[in-house]
Amino acid sequence: MAHNNRSMSIYRTLWRWHFYAGLFCIPFVLTLSISGAIYLFKPQLDALANRPYQNLVVSGERSSADAQIGAALAAFPGSGFTSYQLPEADDQAVVITVLDQGRQRLVYVHPYSLKVLHSVVAEDQFIRQVRAFHGELLAGKVGSVLVELAGCWAVVLVLTGLYLWWPRNGRGLAGVLYPRLGRGGRLFWRDLHVVTGIWLAMFVLFLLMTALPWTLVWGTAFKELRQWGDRPVQQDWTISRAREHHHDGAMPSGRVDLSEALLATSSSLQFAPPVLLSTDKQNPALWKVQSQSQNRPLRADAWLDGQSGDVVKVQTFAERPWLDRVIGIGVAAHEGQLFGWLNQLLGALTALGLVFLGISGVVLWRKRKPSFGLGAPAALPAVSSKSVFIAITVILAVLLPMLAISLLLLWLLETLLLRHLPGARLWLGLVGPGDDTKIR
Repeated sequence: MAHNNRSMSIYRTLWRWHFYAGLFCIPFVLTLSISGAIYLFKPQLDALANRPYQNLVVSGERSSADAQIGAALAAFPGSGFTSYQLPEADDQAVVITVLDQGRQRLVYVHPYSLKVLHSVVAEDQFIRQVRAFHGELLAGKVGSVLVELAGCWAVVLVLTGLYLWWPRNGRGLAGVLYPRLGRGGRLFWRDLHVVTGIWLAMFVLFLLMTALPWTLVWGTAFKELRQWGDRPVQQDWTISRAREHHHDGAMPSGRVDLSEALLATSSSLQFAPPVLLSTDKQNPALWKVQSQSQNRPLRADAWLDGQSGDVVKVQTFAERPWLDRVIGIGVAAHEGQLFGWLNQLLGALTALGLVFLGISGVVLWRKRKPSFGLGAPAALPAVSSKSVFIAITVILAVLLPMLAISLLLLWLLETLLLRHLPGARLWLGLVGPGDDTKIR
């Protein structure tokens, strides 16, 4: 009997954690799933946006790269050169990035007539707005912290959901691996929610783990840890998603000398597009050729002599630190670009499944919510299981700093404020009628 009481207490406690984590996470799950699903198709959206500047009518002699850069700079007086995107075809516009009034601006130049066909501030592009929303809710550091916090609690949501799903009492596969569609009401929605969750759990945990290097708190702390040692480590990713495609190696300059020899050598390297050419930040006498392919294992960098165009150094993805390679592969899969259309399909199905989990979770909540109160599962009398929760909480808090911070804030809220507001404690489900115990 004691064992059954302990099991039921653990089950009910984790159900309560699942409930509270779900209420916090669901708005983020819905918005981030939709924005993430859109970003999965970045290559197709980029192709659609650039279609008017491809298959151009060309005639006469092609202008030099220096002349193309000069046209882009002249269109925005006072701007400085940042990078030149190597064109993939002779009849498409050349994309030149300039620093204009402190902002990166993409300038589309006709390679023959030197006419400026289009320009856009990099951060104003639709797909960049989607990315910024996905990583920061368009709210800068505050949004980044909120997204990271939601990601940490989403880990709790998945892990507690797995525990609640685990088959007990010799149940069959119905309601475990497939839903009982013939049942109506709350059981119907429960089965759909649970079965969808179990099939998606590993994919969701993968997405959450591969997102951590981009986050503000976890990512910054991880970067600082990597700096310990004899020399600084140059990471292959940036902190904060919205900055991912900034070209950090470039230095704005008004006078540019991009020779035909440099262009020819850059093309001969056959790096995966898009390929950016810029002066090297550490050594302006060198030009850096950089693949910015979303399929990160295809990325490579090369440094060319600015005078002769000769290759000085090449670094492929395989030559990068093993940790950068692991994270790079994870990021490519996260963005749906590691193994083609199938990767995009899996990402889209996971995103749609998360949206359904959020909606079905709300339906289940509304179906069991009483007329008064939040509707949290009722707490059971405490049994000797606190050590289990303490151990789990400590492990998760060490791995996820934002989770630890939020737990501390919740404890302070409970101790300093809610303890003195019995009505609020009752509404939140932290105590039952006549109960004076804290949340378990």
